[in-house]
Amino acid sequence: MSDSAGSGESGGVAGTGQDAEADNEPPQQAPSLPEGDSLQVREASEEGAPPSAKRPRVSEGEQGLEQAAKPIRMHGETPAEADLLQEDPAPPTQRTGATLQHEEEEVAVSGGGEEECHQNGDGGRDAPFEEGEAKPEEEHNGNRSADSPSEGQHLSLDLTQNPQMLTGSWTEYSNLPENYLKGCKWAPDGSCILTNSADNVLRVYNLPPEIYSYNWDLLPEMSPVLRMAEGDTIYDYCWYPKMNSLDPDTCFLASSSRDNPVHVWDAFYGELRASFRPYNHLDELTAAHSLCFSPDGTQLYCGFDKTVRVFYTERPGRDCEERPTIVKKQGQSGIISCFGFSPCQSVYACGSYSRCAGLYSCQDGTLLALLPTRHHGGLTHLLFSPDGNYLYTGGRKDPEILCWDLREPDKVVFSLKRNVATNQRIYFDLDPSGRYLLSGDTEGMVSVWDTQTAPPDGDEELLQPQLRFQTHWDCTNGISIHPFMPLLATSSGQRQFPWPGDSEGDSASDGEGGDAVMTPLEIRQDNALTLWWAGPLGPATEGGQEPSAAVVEP
Repeated sequence: MSDSAGSGESGGVAGTGQDAEADNEPPQQAPSLPEGDSLQVREASEEGAPPSAKRPRVSEGEQGLEQAAKPIRMHGETPAEADLLQEDPAPPTQRTGATLQHEEEEVAVSGGGEEECHQNGDGGRDAPFEEGEAKPEEEHNGNRSADSPSEGQHLSLDLTQNPQMLTGSWTEYSNLPENYLKGCKWAPDGSCILTNSADNVLRVYNLPPEIYSYNWDLLPEMSPVLRMAEGDTIYDYCWYPKMNSLDPDTCFLASSSRDNPVHVWDAFYGELRASFRPYNHLDELTAAHSLCFSPDGTQLYCGFDKTVRVFYTERPGRDCEERPTIVKKQGQSGIISCFGFSPCQSVYACGSYSRCAGLYSCQDGTLLALLPTRHHGGLTHLLFSPDGNYLYTGGRKDPEILCWDLREPDKVVFSLKRNVATNQRIYFDLDPSGRYLLSGDTEGMVSVWDTQTAPPDGDEELLQPQLRFQTHWDCTNGISIHPFMPLLATSSGQRQFPWPGDSEGDSASDGEGGDAVMTPLEIRQDNALTLWWAGPLGPATEGGQEPSAAVVEP
């Protein structure tokens, strides 16, 4: 198990909860499903495997141009693995696609020639917090990938067949009772995964290098390379959108937790880099319930009760712009629980626990449109389509994901049915083309919808999933699609209530309360992060390795 590089003590952040593992507890093997289920989970890494070595120090001479000319060794990477990734003479910005193409010549790597949509703001600053320069003489436990893919370089998802389970992390979450996960998010450059869990620790996992060469039989259980502990329940977290592994100054993320300011964590070293301190009208520190960087990364949007506060990324502290969502008793009420930015217009969307969504101008926060209240529960997640014409919204204890046509904001194009019997966030995600939408549910299933099969006339109807497959025993609350590879990351778990009783509770403050009432015999905890391959199968499957997930007809 990799120790944490960032104790979270810098900047006054306590490092509690980082090393809560029980030393005497045997390594947990991947659980097997009861008879009748076909989900096969890979066993934990062999006991005899040598421990991962810490990443060597980076000298001054390895910085600059040389750093751009060769890949950075990942944490725990052996020299043989490093040589494997360096065999391809292609530049770092193309190595990922080239490596996969070398291993599987039939795989076509599509080059993106489309022009980028207009981004909000000037978009000219990729390295804020200039005073916090990278520390080349410190040991790295950060999330460094050997590749920095160029924009527009993608391998297409193949969702006509069963995704194949590759590896995951489950022992990490088995040492504390009910340490369920609360989502997972790929880094913008695809080099690593960020998770949130009930122990209030953010974990960063490197993408295993064996995936690039299809050596899937050698994949061990994943271990986090960074742990960043918050002091209380984590409400929300997000990556800096311009994050690039080859530029340490851009490697950071933001998180918000109860009774704490918004923290900015260095994803290269695990240290606290900066804090944003929102205060209410009584000059009391108040916590943000949702976070989102603007697409150019210059601003950080924070959601509060009937208010959005906007901080400038390069200016930590308490100075911010306040944008009330209700003016003269008109507008969007409730706690702002989620954000989304249009990829092609200077518009952002806010979802709230009042069961509605609003569209606002990025320039001054003017309300442009308020969508009708169609959800049965407070909104917990929303996404824009890549062309910016559609908005997808989902709520807690709400069985539907709704697709809105923003050219006619009062109109629902179609709805997607999923099983959501919990108050916690159940994330969904769109593939880079915007065609496929994927979402988990409280039964551990992942559903895949082809949004292009929607009726062209726009008549609202229930869109049936193209594919459903089992990923976990318990609630699949998080799903994230890799930005350029056919990889899926899923996270599972929920708050369990072992005895009958009132499970409703008031969880409006964080939206993270699971509401399944179970007897002890019915509880089947499955708290894990899992990686799935959803693309063309490489040489690893020629030896008889079969996909581990079962197709379940809708």
